[in-house]
Amino acid sequence: MKHTKVSITKEKRTRSYDPESPISFSDKDIEGIVQPQNHALVISVLVNKFRVKCVLIDPGSSATTIRWRVIEQMGLLDQIVPAVRVLNRFNMACKTTKGEITLPVNTAGTMQQTKFYVIEGDMGYNALLRRPWIHNMRAVPQLSTKC
Repeated sequence: MKHTKVSITKEKRTRSYDPESPISFSDKDIEGIVQPQNHALVISVLVNKFRVKCVLIDPGSSATTIRWRVIEQMGLLDQIVPAVRVLNRFNMACKTTKGEITLPVNTAGTMQQTKFYVIEGDMGYNALLRRPWIHNMRAVPQLSTKC
């Protein structure tokens, strides 16, 4: 039986951030990273003032999901709105949601109310953020059609 550790911590403060400036990385940020790299983008974000680690940014996903155990550790089980949805994975396996919950997500000082589908059991990550969330946070530039 596989066990996945869920880890969240209470965040005390956030750094200042100008929401008009783009999120970018410098050469110093990539020191020690073998290039080119094409690993999945896995980050930590503040969800309802808790630091949630191991969050997958998935541009191909159609649902924003969070694990039941993360919501349980935050003490927010009473805020889950019952809503049964069947989500299909890329391997055609199905997962039924336990409900949905809307929580504030803070990334680099930009706050956005985000509706999560709550999933019980192991899903590999503590949360999964989908493509529209990424674009609403203005974290991914639009691709150019120029060749």
